[in-house]
Amino acid sequence: MESCSTCATILSSTPAYTKEELSLPQDRRVACCSRIICGKCIHVRHLSLPLSRMTAAAYFTAAGPERPPAYSSSSSTAHIPGAPPPYSAASTTQHVDAEKAALAQDDLKEDAPDILHFLDHQHDSVSSLSLRYGVPASALRRSNNITSDHLLLGRRTILIPGEYYKGGVSLSPRPIEGEDEEMRKGKIRRFMTSCKVSDYDIAVLYLEQSNYDIGNAVTAYLDDEKWEQEHSVPGKGKKADKYKNRGPFWRGL
Repeated sequence: MESCSTCATILSSTPAYTKEELSLPQDRRVACCSRIICGKCIHVRHLSLPLSRMTAAAYFTAAGPERPPAYSSSSSTAHIPGAPPPYSAASTTQHVDAEKAALAQDDLKEDAPDILHFLDHQHDSVSSLSLRYGVPASALRRSNNITSDHLLLGRRTILIPGEYYKGGVSLSPRPIEGEDEEMRKGKIRRFMTSCKVSDYDIAVLYLEQSNYDIGNAVTAYLDDEKWEQEHSVPGKGKKADKYKNRGPFWRGL
């Protein structure tokens, strides 16, 4: 007992093949697998039959069903009236001029010097300097190695990057307290560093005695230190040596 390979209908239950107009087509045995396709499947579902290429070729040759219209390339290759517009050669002079202008701007950015600004801590801050000079705050911090804005209070000057500021003129070209006062404070700092003196008043005293001559002030201080070492009071410091080897508990710390 055989059945249809497509609809699994037993072939004995299907009506017999006749030559009348309304009768079903004759059952077809597939040559590749020797299975049968009933006439009902051929008649109703001839477009979706799982036939092999050999079977499909034999079927279309024998039955001759309606085929789709042939593809034509007339729609895809429609005639376009007129010729395409001519290509105009790009002017090389414009590109050369643009490149020269860009290089000139880059040279100006590189050649523009940084501007020195003397700080007035009562009014100057990173935000105010950014607004006054038109320079991004991040560029100010990067040019001066400022990791936090409050560190600006420890600076006397700040550099305005010439890459962003093209004015070329500092808004604060001189020290706020005057150049003489700035030189005086600089000498005091040099004296304290050279002589390792932490007392500001002692540094001012020696510089005033030498009329702010840094060389004479340092010489006078070193002479005084030498005289104190040579004429130290006998027995001075023995009491301190008595408790030298004791721990912090015995020293009362």
